[in-house]
Parts: sequence; structure tokens; C-alpha cells
Amino acid sequence: MENVLYLVIPCYNEEEVLPETSTRLQKKMTDLIGRKKIDQKSRIIFVNDGSKDKTWKLIEELHQKDKIFGGINLSRNRGHQNALLAGLMTVKEHADMVISMDADLQDDIKAIDEMVDKYLDGTDIVYGVRSSRQKDTFFKKATAEGFYKMMNAMGANTVFNHADYRLMSRRALEGLAQYGEVNLFLRGVVPMIGYNTDVVYYERGERFAGESKYPVGKMLTLAVEGVTSLSTKPIRMITGLGFFIFIVSIGMLIYSLVRHFIGATIVGWTTLMVSVWAIGGLILLSLGVVGEYIGKIYLETKARPRFIIEQFLNDEKE
Repeated sequence: MENVLYLVIPCYNEEEVLPETSTRLQKKMTDLIGRKKIDQKSRIIFVNDGSKDKTWKLIEELHQKDKIFGGINLSRNRGHQNALLAGLMTVKEHADMVISMDADLQDDIKAIDEMVDKYLDGTDIVYGVRSSRQKDTFFKKATAEGFYKMMNAMGANTVFNHADYRLMSRRALEGLAQYGEVNLFLRGVVPMIGYNTDVVYYERGERFAGESKYPVGKMLTLAVEGVTSLSTKPIRMITGLGFFIFIVSIGMLIYSLVRHFIGATIVGWTTLMVSVWAIGGLILLSLGVVGEYIGKIYLETKARPRFIIEQFLNDEKE
């Protein structure tokens, strides 16, 4: 085994960060190659997810200047998870191990050394996990940790405080390739693969340029996507809720009959209105959850491609 390492980095409108990101990653890869931790055929692959700025042009320029840089240009924007999958599936035949990370380098690249060491010790999947959230605001910390707790509570098991910073061996990537679902949530799918896993803890830094691509709204969308893609627990909760309401209705029926026979049959307008609105809201909510799952089934049966690659820049010749 040659220990060829590929870095896969999804990019969407990242022209502001690419110059600094490429410089830092090039230095890191050169250091690892110099210490013979990884093979000189190792590469840095940027995945352009339909960016509207000069991201792809910058990737092409980087590739022309130094062949350690490569690029994958998707035919159109497919979202972070599909862009990441496109990169992983494209390079898995070229690499012995692949590390995925974000373009803003908030994930500490010093953790790459430890990830590689764990791979060399026989680990197939190494998760990059944040050691703390002390630098986050109270709102960011509460929403982020709440995201992971909610995901696990709803049946979508994930690694706490782990996003998409991870190392995967070729064997693990071949396992991932067997998951053909269109509705993709890698943070939940990767733990399903199995094999030997380990964790590397790191301190997440500040974004040095550009804006975050995951505001609260997108985090909520990602949570819904993850839960409905990995778990049927919400539907089971609806069943449980329906059973609970049925029990309550039996109790109300008994209460009404007792009130009738003792002669206290005053009409409760407030109680009636609250009941109608509450039950109506629950019905609509239940229909929405069921509809979400039906929509997922609809998309899966079409079996549309998750991504289409327009161009792949990679030079393996030495």
C-alpha cells in the first residue's frame, strides 16, 4: 500500500477563502510527504458545487500552477452532501485514504496528522470531533448541540459534535458506495458502514473569510433531511400521539356522560374551540410528516443521479 492521501473539499462560492486555504493545505501535504507519512501521489481535490463566483476559475489556476491540486466541477449546484459524495466516489479509486473537510478550514488541519497515524494503525474511519464550543455564542452553542441531541433522539444516530471532517479508507469508501439512496445524510450513513473507527478531537477556529454556508435555517433543513432519511421514528410518534388522543377522547366521553346524568350540561365554548383547533393542528402536522416520507419515497423510486460531473482535473503522473 502506497498510503496515497486525497483531501476532498466541497466549495460553493468560496473565491474569498481559496487562496489562503490552498496555501495552508499545500504546506500541510508537503510536510506529510516530506516526513514520508503519505505518498507523493497524494492530492488536494476541490469540488465546485455550481458556484456563481470565480471558484472554478481559481481551482483551474491552482491545478495549472501545482499538480498537487485537482478539481471536480459539477454540472450544477447539488448541495453540500451530494458535492461531498461526488468527490469521495470520484477519488476512491485513486486514493488509499480520503479526508473530507470544509473549504473555510475552521476544522483544524493539524488533526490531519493524527488521522493519518490512526489510519496507519489500521483504522478505517476516523471522525474529527470538536473538543469544545467555548468560542461559540450561547445561541450557536445551544442550537448546534440541540441539533445533535435532537437527531439522536429522533433515531438518526450520529457522532456528537462531528460534522463532515473525517478520514475514510478505500475499504470504507467502497462500503459507502453501496448506499444508493438519493436523500443523502452522510453524518448518519457513515456510522452504518462499520469497520474499525476512532475519534480525533480538535478545537474549531474562526472562519477567516467569507460567510458561513450553514445558517440556522439550513441547519434545520439538514436536521429534517437527516431524520426522515434515516429513521421512521416520527411516524411512530404520530401513532403514539393518535393513541394518546384516543385515550383522552375516551376520558372526555366518560366525563361528558357523568356531567349529563348529574344534570350539569352547560356548553363549554372555550373547551370546544380549543379542542377543534388542537386536533385540527395535530392532523395537519401528522399529514405533513407523512407527506415528507411519501416525498422521499417518490424521489427514491425515480433513482435520479445524485450528481453529474462536468470535469475532473487530476494529474497522477510524477
